[in-house]
Amino acid sequence: MMIDTDLEILDHESSRLLKLEAAQKTIPFKKVLIANRGEIAVRVIRACHELGIKTVAVHSTADADALHVKLANESVCIGPPSPTESYLNISSIISAAVATGAEAIHPGYGFLSENGSFAEICGQCGITFIGPKARHMRLMGDKAVARKIAIKYEVPVVPGSIAAGVSPEEALVEAEKIGFPVLIKAVAGGGGRGMKIVHSADEFTRLFEQASREVEAAFNDPNLYVEKYIPNARHVEVQIIGDQHHNVVHLGERDCSTQRRYQKIVEESPAPNLSQTTRNAMYESAVRLGKSIGYPTCGTLEYLIDPRDEKFYFIEMNTRLQVEHPVTEFVTSTDIVKEQIWVAAGRELSFKQEDIKFTGHAIEVRINAEDPYTFAPSPGMIEGYHPPGGLGVRVDSAIYDRYKIPPFYDSLIAKIIVKGRDRDEAIKKMRVALSECIIGGVTTNMPLLKKILEYDQFVLGHVSTKLVENLFEEEKRKSAEEFSKQDLANNLTQLPKAA
Repeated sequence: MMIDTDLEILDHESSRLLKLEAAQKTIPFKKVLIANRGEIAVRVIRACHELGIKTVAVHSTADADALHVKLANESVCIGPPSPTESYLNISSIISAAVATGAEAIHPGYGFLSENGSFAEICGQCGITFIGPKARHMRLMGDKAVARKIAIKYEVPVVPGSIAAGVSPEEALVEAEKIGFPVLIKAVAGGGGRGMKIVHSADEFTRLFEQASREVEAAFNDPNLYVEKYIPNARHVEVQIIGDQHHNVVHLGERDCSTQRRYQKIVEESPAPNLSQTTRNAMYESAVRLGKSIGYPTCGTLEYLIDPRDEKFYFIEMNTRLQVEHPVTEFVTSTDIVKEQIWVAAGRELSFKQEDIKFTGHAIEVRINAEDPYTFAPSPGMIEGYHPPGGLGVRVDSAIYDRYKIPPFYDSLIAKIIVKGRDRDEAIKKMRVALSECIIGGVTTNMPLLKKILEYDQFVLGHVSTKLVENLFEEEKRKSAEEFSKQDLANNLTQLPKAA
Protein backbone atom coordinates (compact mmCIF):
# COMPACT_ATOMS: atom_id res chain seq x y z
CA MET A 1 0.00 0.00 0.00
CA MET A 2 2.86 2.39 0.90
CA ILE A 3 4.63 1.61 -2.39
CA ASP A 4 1.45 2.33 -4.39
CA THR A 5 0.99 5.62 -2.53
CA ASP A 6 4.60 6.62 -3.20
CA LEU A 7 4.18 5.80 -6.89
CA GLU A 8 1.02 7.86 -7.04
CA ILE A 9 2.85 10.80 -5.45
CA LEU A 10 5.73 10.43 -7.94
CA ASP A 11 3.29 10.21 -10.89
CA HIS A 12 1.45 13.29 -9.66
CA GLU A 13 4.71 15.24 -9.21
CA SER A 14 5.99 14.14 -12.64
CA SER A 15 2.70 15.21 -14.23
CA ARG A 16 2.86 18.56 -12.43
CA LEU A 17 6.41 19.21 -13.63
CA LEU A 18 5.50 18.31 -17.22
CA LYS A 19 2.54 20.68 -17.13
CA LEU A 20 4.73 23.40 -15.62
CA GLU A 21 7.34 22.89 -18.35
CA ALA A 22 4.64 23.04 -21.04
CA ALA A 23 3.22 26.22 -19.52
CA GLN A 24 6.66 27.84 -19.43
CA LYS A 25 7.10 27.10 -23.13
CA THR A 26 4.06 29.19 -24.02
CA ILE A 27 6.39 32.19 -23.93
CA PRO A 28 9.98 32.06 -25.19
CA PHE A 29 11.45 34.24 -22.41
CA LYS A 30 10.10 35.91 -19.27
CA LYS A 31 12.07 39.12 -19.76
CA VAL A 32 14.04 40.61 -22.67
CA LEU A 33 16.33 43.63 -22.68
CA ILE A 34 16.38 45.66 -25.90
CA ALA A 35 19.89 47.00 -26.54
CA ASN A 36 18.85 49.73 -28.94
CA ARG A 37 16.81 52.91 -29.34
CA GLY A 38 14.39 54.60 -31.72
CA GLU A 39 11.83 52.89 -33.90
CA ILE A 40 13.48 49.46 -33.83
CA ALA A 41 13.44 49.40 -30.01
CA VAL A 42 9.72 50.21 -30.13
CA ARG A 43 9.17 47.49 -32.75
CA VAL A 44 10.89 44.82 -30.62
CA ILE A 45 9.11 45.94 -27.43
CA ARG A 46 5.72 45.55 -29.13
CA ALA A 47 6.59 42.06 -30.39
CA CYS A 48 7.72 41.04 -26.89
CA HIS A 49 4.56 42.37 -25.26
CA GLU A 50 2.39 40.49 -27.77
CA LEU A 51 4.26 37.32 -26.78
CA GLY A 52 3.68 38.05 -23.07
CA ILE A 53 7.34 38.92 -22.44
CA LYS A 54 8.31 41.72 -20.05
CA THR A 55 10.75 44.24 -21.48
CA VAL A 56 13.69 46.31 -20.30
CA ALA A 57 14.68 49.46 -22.20
CA VAL A 58 18.18 50.88 -21.96
CA HIS A 59 18.81 54.52 -22.75
CA SER A 60 21.37 57.29 -22.71
CA THR A 61 20.77 60.48 -20.75
CA ALA A 62 19.74 62.10 -24.07
CA ASP A 63 16.99 59.49 -24.52
CA ALA A 64 15.40 59.72 -21.07
CA ASP A 65 12.11 60.86 -22.66
CA ALA A 66 12.26 58.51 -25.66
CA LEU A 67 9.20 56.46 -26.59
CA HIS A 68 10.90 53.10 -26.13
CA VAL A 69 11.66 54.08 -22.52
CA LYS A 70 8.01 54.94 -21.91
CA LEU A 71 6.69 51.71 -23.46
CA ALA A 72 9.00 49.20 -21.76
CA ASN A 73 8.13 47.62 -18.41
CA GLU A 74 11.45 48.79 -16.97
CA SER A 75 14.23 51.13 -18.06
CA VAL A 76 17.88 51.59 -17.17
CA CYS A 77 20.12 54.55 -17.98
CA ILE A 78 23.40 53.18 -19.34
CA GLY A 79 25.44 56.32 -19.93
CA PRO A 80 25.82 59.78 -21.46
CA PRO A 81 24.66 60.71 -25.00
CA SER A 82 27.74 59.46 -26.86
CA PRO A 83 26.98 56.02 -28.39
CA THR A 84 30.39 54.70 -27.34
CA GLU A 85 29.52 55.45 -23.73
CA SER A 86 25.95 54.14 -23.88
CA TYR A 87 24.51 52.01 -26.71
CA LEU A 88 27.95 50.58 -27.53
CA ASN A 89 28.95 50.18 -23.89
CA ILE A 90 28.89 46.40 -23.49
CA SER A 91 29.62 46.32 -19.76
CA SER A 92 26.80 48.78 -18.98
CA ILE A 93 24.31 46.82 -21.09
CA ILE A 94 25.26 43.46 -19.57
CA SER A 95 25.08 44.99 -16.07
CA ALA A 96 21.58 46.29 -16.84
CA ALA A 97 20.50 42.84 -18.04
CA VAL A 98 21.87 41.10 -14.95
CA ALA A 99 20.43 43.69 -12.56
CA THR A 100 16.93 43.43 -14.07
CA GLY A 101 16.95 39.65 -14.49
CA ALA A 102 16.64 39.72 -18.28
CA GLU A 103 16.99 36.26 -19.80
CA ALA A 104 17.75 37.52 -23.31
CA ILE A 105 18.97 40.58 -25.18
CA HIS A 106 17.62 41.75 -28.54
CA PRO A 107 20.16 44.01 -30.28
CA GLY A 108 17.86 45.44 -32.98
CA TYR A 109 19.96 46.69 -35.91
CA GLY A 110 23.11 48.81 -35.89
CA PHE A 111 25.05 49.40 -32.64
CA LEU A 112 26.01 45.93 -31.25
CA SER A 113 23.76 43.83 -33.49
CA GLU A 114 26.69 42.36 -35.47
CA ASN A 115 29.30 42.40 -32.73
CA GLY A 116 30.52 38.83 -32.19
CA SER A 117 32.26 39.67 -28.93
CA PHE A 118 29.02 41.03 -27.49
CA ALA A 119 27.16 37.84 -28.44
CA GLU A 120 29.89 35.75 -26.79
CA ILE A 121 29.80 37.80 -23.57
CA CYS A 122 26.01 37.40 -23.43
CA GLY A 123 26.46 33.62 -23.57
CA GLN A 124 29.16 33.67 -20.91
CA CYS A 125 26.77 35.53 -18.61
CA GLY A 126 23.95 33.06 -19.20
CA ILE A 127 21.98 35.53 -21.34
CA THR A 128 20.55 34.52 -24.72
CA PHE A 129 21.59 36.75 -27.60
CA ILE A 130 18.62 37.04 -29.96
CA GLY A 131 20.54 36.72 -33.18
CA PRO A 132 23.20 34.52 -34.76
CA LYS A 133 26.14 32.94 -33.01
CA ALA A 134 29.44 34.82 -32.87
CA ARG A 135 30.95 32.48 -35.45
CA HIS A 136 28.23 33.35 -37.98
CA MET A 137 28.96 37.04 -37.50
CA ARG A 138 32.66 36.50 -37.97
CA LEU A 139 32.15 34.32 -41.02
CA MET A 140 29.69 36.59 -42.80
CA GLY A 141 30.35 39.96 -41.16
CA ASP A 142 33.79 40.12 -42.73
CA LYS A 143 32.92 40.79 -46.37
CA ALA A 144 36.17 39.32 -47.68
CA VAL A 145 35.61 36.06 -45.76
CA ALA A 146 31.96 36.01 -46.83
CA ARG A 147 33.07 36.23 -50.49
CA LYS A 148 35.30 33.18 -50.02
CA ILE A 149 32.43 31.20 -48.47
CA ALA A 150 30.08 32.24 -51.28
CA ILE A 151 32.63 31.11 -53.88
CA LYS A 152 33.06 27.80 -52.06
CA TYR A 153 29.32 27.11 -52.26
CA GLU A 154 29.05 28.28 -55.87
CA VAL A 155 27.14 31.48 -55.16
CA PRO A 156 28.13 34.05 -57.82
CA VAL A 157 30.13 37.04 -56.57
CA VAL A 158 31.21 40.31 -58.17
CA PRO A 159 34.71 39.89 -59.68
CA GLY A 160 37.13 41.30 -57.12
CA SER A 161 39.98 40.75 -54.70
CA ILE A 162 39.92 37.64 -52.55
CA ALA A 163 42.05 39.13 -49.78
CA ALA A 164 41.58 42.41 -47.93
CA GLY A 165 44.17 44.77 -46.53
CA VAL A 166 45.43 48.27 -45.92
CA SER A 167 48.07 48.51 -48.63
CA PRO A 168 47.03 50.77 -51.55
CA GLU A 169 49.90 49.39 -53.64
CA GLU A 170 48.71 45.78 -53.33
CA ALA A 171 45.09 46.82 -53.85
CA LEU A 172 46.03 48.75 -57.00
CA VAL A 173 47.55 45.60 -58.49
CA GLU A 174 44.21 43.82 -57.88
CA ALA A 175 42.26 46.75 -59.32
CA GLU A 176 44.28 46.69 -62.52
CA LYS A 177 43.66 42.95 -62.86
CA ILE A 178 39.90 43.48 -62.45
CA GLY A 179 39.79 46.50 -64.74
CA PHE A 180 38.50 50.01 -64.02
CA PRO A 181 36.06 51.27 -62.88
CA VAL A 182 36.30 49.51 -59.51
CA LEU A 183 34.63 49.89 -56.14
CA ILE A 184 36.61 50.20 -52.90
CA LYS A 185 34.65 48.74 -49.96
CA ALA A 186 35.09 48.30 -46.23
CA VAL A 187 35.53 44.79 -44.85
CA ALA A 188 33.56 45.67 -41.71
CA GLY A 189 30.39 47.66 -41.15
CA GLY A 190 27.98 48.93 -43.77
CA GLY A 191 25.85 51.90 -44.74
CA GLY A 192 28.17 52.86 -47.58
CA ARG A 193 30.93 54.05 -45.24
CA GLY A 194 34.26 54.19 -47.07
CA MET A 195 32.73 53.14 -50.40
CA LYS A 196 34.50 54.80 -53.33
CA ILE A 197 34.05 54.46 -57.09
CA VAL A 198 37.45 54.68 -58.79
CA HIS A 199 37.64 55.30 -62.52
CA SER A 200 41.40 55.24 -63.07
CA ALA A 201 44.73 54.21 -61.53
CA ASP A 202 45.69 57.89 -61.13
CA GLU A 203 43.11 58.48 -58.40
CA PHE A 204 43.21 55.03 -56.81
CA THR A 205 45.80 55.55 -54.05
CA ARG A 206 44.28 58.84 -52.88
CA LEU A 207 40.75 57.41 -52.67
CA PHE A 208 41.96 54.14 -51.09
CA GLU A 209 43.75 56.01 -48.28
CA GLN A 210 40.75 58.29 -47.76
CA ALA A 211 38.41 55.28 -47.54
CA SER A 212 40.74 53.51 -45.09
CA ARG A 213 40.72 56.52 -42.75
CA GLU A 214 36.92 56.74 -42.92
CA VAL A 215 36.27 53.08 -42.07
CA GLU A 216 38.88 53.00 -39.32
CA ALA A 217 37.10 55.94 -37.67
CA ALA A 218 33.67 54.35 -38.15
CA PHE A 219 34.36 50.65 -37.45
CA ASN A 220 37.86 50.57 -35.91
CA ASP A 221 38.94 48.43 -38.87
CA PRO A 222 40.87 50.04 -41.76
CA ASN A 223 40.82 46.95 -44.01
CA LEU A 224 39.41 47.35 -47.51
CA TYR A 225 38.87 45.19 -50.57
CA VAL A 226 38.26 45.94 -54.24
CA GLU A 227 35.58 44.68 -56.60
CA LYS A 228 34.37 45.40 -60.11
CA TYR A 229 32.01 48.39 -60.31
CA ILE A 230 28.74 47.61 -62.10
CA PRO A 231 27.17 50.84 -63.44
CA ASN A 232 23.40 51.30 -63.02
CA ALA A 233 23.25 48.14 -60.92
CA ARG A 234 20.17 47.10 -59.00
CA HIS A 235 20.49 46.32 -55.30
CA VAL A 236 18.24 43.38 -54.41
CA GLU A 237 18.35 41.35 -51.21
CA VAL A 238 16.87 38.04 -50.09
CA GLN A 239 15.46 37.59 -46.59
CA ILE A 240 16.18 34.23 -44.98
CA ILE A 241 15.39 32.85 -41.56
CA GLY A 242 16.69 29.69 -39.94
CA ASP A 243 16.52 27.89 -36.62
CA GLN A 244 18.72 25.70 -34.43
CA HIS A 245 17.29 22.55 -36.05
CA HIS A 246 18.96 23.08 -39.45
CA ASN A 247 15.89 24.58 -41.12
CA VAL A 248 16.38 27.59 -43.41
CA VAL A 249 13.68 29.21 -45.56
CA HIS A 250 13.52 32.35 -47.67
CA LEU A 251 10.86 35.05 -47.41
CA GLY A 252 11.33 36.50 -50.86
CA GLU A 253 13.30 39.50 -52.03
CA ARG A 254 13.36 43.27 -51.52
CA ASP A 255 14.54 45.84 -54.03
CA CYS A 256 16.66 48.43 -52.22
CA SER A 257 18.08 50.20 -55.27
CA THR A 258 16.63 53.64 -54.46
CA GLN A 259 19.42 55.11 -52.35
CA ARG A 260 21.11 58.36 -51.51
CA ARG A 261 24.84 58.24 -50.78
CA TYR A 262 24.63 54.44 -50.57
CA GLN A 263 21.92 54.72 -47.90
CA LYS A 264 18.58 53.06 -48.69
CA ILE A 265 15.57 55.37 -48.59
CA VAL A 266 12.91 53.38 -50.50
CA GLU A 267 12.49 49.61 -50.41
CA GLU A 268 9.88 47.37 -51.98
CA SER A 269 8.82 43.78 -52.40
CA PRO A 270 8.62 42.10 -54.80
CA ALA A 271 11.37 43.65 -56.93
CA PRO A 272 9.83 45.22 -60.06
CA ASN A 273 10.73 44.07 -63.57
CA LEU A 274 12.63 40.99 -62.45
CA SER A 275 12.07 37.62 -64.06
CA GLN A 276 10.84 34.71 -61.98
CA THR A 277 13.80 32.67 -63.23
CA THR A 278 16.23 35.17 -61.66
CA ARG A 279 14.16 35.35 -58.45
CA ASN A 280 14.18 31.58 -58.04
CA ALA A 281 17.91 31.36 -58.67
CA MET A 282 18.56 34.05 -56.03
CA TYR A 283 16.29 32.30 -53.51
CA GLU A 284 18.04 28.98 -54.07
CA SER A 285 21.52 30.51 -53.68
CA ALA A 286 20.52 32.36 -50.49
CA VAL A 287 19.04 29.28 -48.83
CA ARG A 288 22.02 27.17 -49.93
CA LEU A 289 24.46 29.62 -48.39
CA GLY A 290 22.39 29.86 -45.19
CA LYS A 291 22.24 26.09 -44.81
CA SER A 292 25.94 25.67 -45.57
CA ILE A 293 26.89 27.67 -42.45
CA GLY A 294 24.03 26.39 -40.27
CA TYR A 295 22.48 29.85 -40.01
CA PRO A 296 20.02 29.88 -37.05
CA THR A 297 18.08 33.17 -37.21
CA CYS A 298 17.01 35.97 -39.55
CA GLY A 299 19.54 37.37 -42.00
CA THR A 300 19.71 39.06 -45.36
CA LEU A 301 21.87 38.25 -48.35
CA GLU A 302 22.50 41.25 -50.56
CA TYR A 303 23.05 41.04 -54.30
CA LEU A 304 23.84 43.35 -57.18
CA ILE A 305 21.96 42.70 -60.42
CA ASP A 306 23.35 43.80 -63.77
CA PRO A 307 20.26 45.14 -65.60
CA ARG A 308 21.79 44.32 -68.97
CA ASP A 309 21.55 40.55 -68.53
CA GLU A 310 19.97 40.02 -65.04
CA LYS A 311 23.10 38.29 -63.79
CA PHE A 312 23.21 38.56 -60.01
CA TYR A 313 26.21 38.72 -57.69
CA PHE A 314 26.37 38.18 -53.93
CA ILE A 315 28.02 41.16 -52.19
CA GLU A 316 27.46 40.65 -48.45
CA MET A 317 25.28 39.23 -45.70
CA ASN A 318 23.69 41.20 -42.90
CA THR A 319 23.53 38.90 -39.87
CA ARG A 320 20.75 40.83 -38.17
CA LEU A 321 17.26 42.22 -38.52
CA GLN A 322 17.05 44.74 -41.36
CA VAL A 323 15.53 48.22 -41.23
CA GLU A 324 13.31 47.27 -44.18
CA HIS A 325 11.95 44.00 -42.76
CA PRO A 326 8.33 45.33 -42.65
CA VAL A 327 7.88 45.13 -46.44
CA THR A 328 8.60 41.40 -46.25
CA GLU A 329 6.19 41.01 -43.33
CA PHE A 330 3.47 42.68 -45.41
CA VAL A 331 3.80 40.47 -48.50
CA THR A 332 4.33 37.19 -46.58
CA SER A 333 1.97 37.79 -43.62
CA THR A 334 4.73 36.85 -41.19
CA ASP A 335 6.13 38.49 -38.06
CA ILE A 336 9.90 38.27 -38.47
CA VAL A 337 10.68 39.73 -35.04
CA LYS A 338 8.47 37.27 -33.17
CA GLU A 339 9.89 34.38 -35.20
CA GLN A 340 13.42 35.61 -34.42
CA ILE A 341 12.62 35.59 -30.69
CA TRP A 342 11.11 32.10 -30.80
CA VAL A 343 14.00 30.50 -32.69
CA ALA A 344 16.46 32.11 -30.26
CA ALA A 345 14.61 30.23 -27.52
CA GLY A 346 15.23 26.97 -29.37
CA ARG A 347 11.91 26.42 -31.10
CA GLU A 348 11.69 25.25 -34.70
CA LEU A 349 10.41 27.66 -37.33
CA SER A 350 6.63 27.88 -37.23
CA PHE A 351 6.43 27.51 -41.03
CA LYS A 352 7.99 25.56 -43.88
CA GLN A 353 8.96 26.94 -47.28
CA GLU A 354 5.73 25.73 -48.86
CA ASP A 355 3.72 27.62 -46.24
CA ILE A 356 5.05 31.00 -47.42
CA LYS A 357 2.64 32.69 -49.83
CA PHE A 358 3.40 36.03 -51.47
CA THR A 359 0.52 38.46 -51.94
CA GLY A 360 0.35 42.05 -53.16
CA HIS A 361 3.11 44.64 -53.28
CA ALA A 362 4.66 46.55 -50.37
CA ILE A 363 6.74 49.73 -50.35
CA GLU A 364 8.61 51.36 -47.47
CA VAL A 365 10.02 54.88 -47.28
CA ARG A 366 12.45 56.06 -44.63
CA ILE A 367 11.72 59.48 -43.19
CA ASN A 368 14.91 61.13 -41.98
CA ALA A 369 15.27 64.36 -40.02
CA GLU A 370 17.58 65.91 -42.59
CA ASP A 371 17.70 68.35 -45.47
CA PRO A 372 16.27 66.53 -48.51
CA TYR A 373 19.05 67.76 -50.84
CA THR A 374 22.17 68.41 -48.74
CA PHE A 375 21.31 65.58 -46.30
CA ALA A 376 22.48 67.73 -43.38
CA PRO A 377 20.91 66.43 -40.12
CA SER A 378 18.01 68.39 -38.63
CA PRO A 379 17.63 67.55 -34.93
CA GLY A 380 15.27 69.54 -32.74
CA MET A 381 11.79 69.75 -31.24
CA ILE A 382 8.85 68.22 -33.12
CA GLU A 383 6.03 70.75 -33.20
CA GLY A 384 2.99 68.93 -34.50
CA TYR A 385 2.90 65.28 -35.53
CA HIS A 386 0.24 63.43 -37.49
CA PRO A 387 1.09 59.98 -38.91
CA PRO A 388 -0.86 58.67 -41.91
CA GLY A 389 -3.36 55.84 -41.62
CA GLY A 390 -5.85 53.73 -43.53
CA LEU A 391 -6.10 50.21 -44.91
CA GLY A 392 -2.69 48.76 -45.69
CA VAL A 393 -0.71 51.59 -44.08
CA ARG A 394 1.80 50.99 -41.29
CA VAL A 395 4.03 53.48 -39.49
CA ASP A 396 7.06 52.34 -37.49
CA SER A 397 8.32 55.30 -35.48
CA ALA A 398 9.44 56.46 -32.07
CA ILE A 399 8.52 60.13 -32.34
CA TYR A 400 5.61 62.05 -30.85
CA ASP A 401 4.49 65.67 -30.59
CA ARG A 402 6.94 67.81 -28.55
CA TYR A 403 9.58 65.07 -28.71
CA LYS A 404 13.09 66.47 -29.08
CA ILE A 405 15.18 64.63 -31.67
CA PRO A 406 18.72 64.40 -30.23
CA PRO A 407 21.70 65.25 -32.46
CA PHE A 408 23.80 62.25 -31.43
CA TYR A 409 22.27 59.42 -33.47
CA ASP A 410 21.07 58.32 -36.90
CA SER A 411 18.61 60.69 -38.59
CA LEU A 412 15.94 58.01 -39.22
CA ILE A 413 12.78 59.02 -37.34
CA ALA A 414 9.99 57.05 -39.03
CA LYS A 415 9.19 54.46 -41.65
CA ILE A 416 5.95 54.41 -43.63
CA ILE A 417 5.07 51.04 -45.12
CA VAL A 418 2.11 50.43 -47.44
CA LYS A 419 0.64 47.37 -49.13
CA GLY A 420 -1.46 47.34 -52.28
CA ARG A 421 -2.89 44.64 -54.52
CA ASP A 422 -0.16 45.50 -57.03
CA ARG A 423 2.71 47.96 -57.41
CA ASP A 424 0.57 50.67 -58.99
CA GLU A 425 -1.86 50.64 -56.06
CA ALA A 426 1.03 50.61 -53.55
CA ILE A 427 2.60 53.69 -55.18
CA LYS A 428 -0.71 55.57 -55.08
CA LYS A 429 -1.25 54.55 -51.46
CA MET A 430 2.25 55.78 -50.50
CA ARG A 431 1.67 59.12 -52.24
CA VAL A 432 -1.47 59.62 -50.16
CA ALA A 433 0.29 58.52 -46.97
CA LEU A 434 3.13 61.01 -47.52
CA SER A 435 0.65 63.80 -48.26
CA GLU A 436 -1.14 63.08 -44.96
CA CYS A 437 2.00 62.83 -42.83
CA ILE A 438 2.81 65.92 -40.75
CA ILE A 439 6.11 66.29 -38.90
CA GLY A 440 6.52 69.91 -37.83
CA GLY A 441 9.43 71.77 -36.28
CA VAL A 442 12.21 69.92 -38.09
CA THR A 443 13.28 69.50 -41.70
CA THR A 444 12.69 66.05 -43.19
CA ASN A 445 13.38 64.31 -46.49
CA MET A 446 9.66 63.92 -47.27
CA PRO A 447 9.82 66.37 -50.22
CA LEU A 448 12.45 64.14 -51.85
CA LEU A 449 10.42 60.98 -51.15
CA LYS A 450 7.36 62.57 -52.79
CA LYS A 451 9.39 63.41 -55.89
CA ILE A 452 10.75 59.87 -56.09
CA LEU A 453 7.20 58.47 -55.98
CA GLU A 454 6.29 60.72 -58.94
CA TYR A 455 9.52 60.18 -60.92
CA ASP A 456 8.96 58.34 -64.22
CA GLN A 457 11.92 55.97 -63.73
CA PHE A 458 10.54 54.85 -60.37
CA VAL A 459 6.92 54.59 -61.52
CA LEU A 460 7.94 52.41 -64.47
CA GLY A 461 10.05 50.22 -62.18
CA HIS A 462 13.32 51.19 -63.88
CA VAL A 463 15.11 51.36 -60.55
CA SER A 464 18.85 51.39 -60.01
CA THR A 465 21.36 52.72 -57.49
CA LYS A 466 21.63 55.77 -59.78
CA LEU A 467 17.92 56.65 -59.64
CA VAL A 468 18.17 59.49 -57.09
CA GLU A 469 21.25 60.87 -58.84
CA ASN A 470 19.34 60.80 -62.16
CA LEU A 471 16.41 62.59 -60.51
CA PHE A 472 18.67 65.36 -59.23
CA GLU A 473 20.33 65.78 -62.61
CA GLU A 474 16.96 65.99 -64.35
CA GLU A 475 15.78 68.63 -61.87
CA LYS A 476 18.95 70.65 -62.47
CA ARG A 477 18.44 70.46 -66.23
CA LYS A 478 14.81 71.56 -65.95
CA SER A 479 15.81 74.43 -63.62
CA ALA A 480 18.48 75.53 -66.10
CA GLU A 481 15.96 75.44 -68.96
CA GLU A 482 13.44 77.44 -66.94
CA PHE A 483 16.14 79.98 -66.07
CA SER A 484 17.10 80.30 -69.75
CA LYS A 485 13.46 80.82 -70.76
CA GLN A 486 12.99 83.44 -68.05
CA ASP A 487 16.25 85.14 -68.99
CA LEU A 488 15.16 85.25 -72.66
CA ALA A 489 11.76 86.67 -71.65
CA ASN A 490 13.45 89.37 -69.56
CA ASN A 491 15.76 90.29 -72.45
CA LEU A 492 12.82 90.53 -74.87
CA THR A 493 10.96 92.92 -72.58
CA GLN A 494 14.01 95.19 -72.52
CA LEU A 495 14.22 95.50 -76.33
CA PRO A 496 13.34 99.00 -77.63
CA LYS A 497 9.84 99.25 -79.00
CA ALA A 498 9.38 99.93 -82.69
CA ALA A 499 8.67 103.55 -83.56
